[in-house]
Amino acid sequence: MRRRAVEWIVTIAVAVVVVLAIKAWVVNPYRIPSPSMEPTLHCARPEFGCESDSSDRVLANRFIYHFRDPRRGEIVVFHAPKLAARECMGGIFVKRVIGLPGEVWAERDGYTYIDGRRLSEPYVQPDRRDTETKSLADIPPTGTLRRIPKSMYLMEGDNRAHSCDSRVWGLVPRSAIIGKVFFTYWPLGRIGVP
Repeated sequence: MRRRAVEWIVTIAVAVVVVLAIKAWVVNPYRIPSPSMEPTLHCARPEFGCESDSSDRVLANRFIYHFRDPRRGEIVVFHAPKLAARECMGGIFVKRVIGLPGEVWAERDGYTYIDGRRLSEPYVQPDRRDTETKSLADIPPTGTLRRIPKSMYLMEGDNRAHSCDSRVWGLVPRSAIIGKVFFTYWPLGRIGVP
C-alpha cells in the first residue's frame, strides 16, 4: 500500500514537472485582452472595439526563436517595454512584427513603408487604419533613430486605429520576445492558425 502511494506521488510530481517544463520552454497559452489585433485575434465585449463574446486563447511557440530570428508579419508574444507600462499598460503584449533590424520604417497616412516601399498588409482592414504620418525619429524613447538598431523590432497591432504599439512606446529588444503565436485554441469556433 505504501509503495503504491509513493508511485502515485512520484508519477504526479513527474507529470507536474513535465507540464511546467513544456510551459516554460516549449508552448505557453495566452489570452487576447485588447482590440489591438482585431479582427485577426478577438478580444471580448464589452471592451471597446472587441468583436467577440469571449477573448481568443492562443498558443505561442517559445523555442522557435532560439533557432532563427523573428520574421516580418509573424504575430509574437513579448514583454512590453517600460514606456508601454506608462503609456498603455504593462505586462505581456501580442502584436505583429513589422520592422526588422537595419530597416527604415515610416508610416504615411496610415500606410506602412519599409525602406521607402509601401508594405502589403492584407491583415489591416481599411477601416482600421489610422491617419498618422511618422518615422523612426518620431517614436520614443530617443526620437533620433534613422534605422532600426541591431536586435530591435518594431511591433504594431492589426487594428492600427486602436493599437498602443511601437509607434507609441518604441522598439522591442529581441531579448523581450517570448515566442511566436501559432494556434488559436479557444473559442471552439475560432480554432485554427491566425
